[in-house]
Amino acid sequence: MKTVVIKLSGSLFSFDKDYSQVKKITKTLDEISRNGYNVVAVAGGGKTARNMQNAARNFHADEAFLDQLGIDVSRIHAKILTTCTTNSCQDIPKTLDEVVRYLSSSKIVFTGGLSPGQSTNATAALIAERTKAKLFVNATDVDGVFTSDPRKNKNAKLIKSITTKNLLSKVVDNKMSAGTYDLMDLLSLKIIERSKIPTIVIKCDSGRIKSAISGKSKGTKITS
Repeated sequence: MKTVVIKLSGSLFSFDKDYSQVKKITKTLDEISRNGYNVVAVAGGGKTARNMQNAARNFHADEAFLDQLGIDVSRIHAKILTTCTTNSCQDIPKTLDEVVRYLSSSKIVFTGGLSPGQSTNATAALIAERTKAKLFVNATDVDGVFTSDPRKNKNAKLIKSITTKNLLSKVVDNKMSAGTYDLMDLLSLKIIERSKIPTIVIKCDSGRIKSAISGKSKGTKITS
């Protein structure tokens, strides 16, 4: 059975009185699973994690503590997702080995971060590597990789395809601290590059996730 790993943007978990997008996405994951795929969905920490990390940073917590705080929040998000479908493992794996073991159930595996020092993007990339995934889908809060941040520059243009080498050059100088990872950080790109993992960056939307799995993505394809 082929495996797909989907990183779900932390922005999905704002839970601002509207749960429809979460329901739509879990329904899509359920359909993908029932169509013969092993599905691993990695939940991001999002604004909730960043707010908690900023508060703890203000109280002089170190980066390792902040990393663990982000992991805890992402795992709570993953636990919430297990309540949205009966076709999922109820336990949240804590290690790569547990992810692999839970996949043998043929149910959707929801998880969050696993190790301090890694973004949930890197966690998802490691899971894709370990499970020899057919595809790694990074579902973010923007439509893909752009020439600049589209949230700040309305003239930014979508890049339909980019190599890991070129994308690495764009992020290598970024400061990496807890809660600040954007799209694909250095570690996740290195993992994708070394294992040549087919990767697509799209907006976190049920229809776009379905299109990505069927090979009709309108986001950004990352090639090795």
